[in-house]
Amino acid sequence: MQALNFPTYQFRFKHSGQGTKIFDVIRKKFVVLQPEEWVRQHVVHFLITTKGYPKSLMNVEKLLVVNNLSKRYDIVVHNSDGSIHLLVECKAPNIGITQQAFDQIAIYNRSLGATYLMVTNGLGHYYCQMDYNQEKYMFLKEIPDFSR
Repeated sequence: MQALNFPTYQFRFKHSGQGTKIFDVIRKKFVVLQPEEWVRQHVVHFLITTKGYPKSLMNVEKLLVVNNLSKRYDIVVHNSDGSIHLLVECKAPNIGITQQAFDQIAIYNRSLGATYLMVTNGLGHYYCQMDYNQEKYMFLKEIPDFSR
């Protein structure tokens, strides 16, 4: 798989009739290694290892209903009170980060109400902090470390 713009992490792989699989420490199972999954797993390890986000507050690829349509978000990190701290949208490295990606995460966030948003294709990363009182968002240089 392609090198990404993240620190180097140790992953577990398994080869089967379905191809190569990578172990997801959040879902606690091996999943088929596709380019977007490669990015997703790097983000999970980045959040846990580099930013101190607890695994116990993370969800990966869960169902979300938006306008009566079933969607799946990539990664959500909750606060200890159950509110949503961070929503992450992952794209494959060959997919550019366009307005469409920001529109997608904004639509998901209408239902979720996250404090922070992250959009990444593994090569470029964009971070925002939501200000619901002012009805705007601010781009950040990096996502803050998790504070308990």
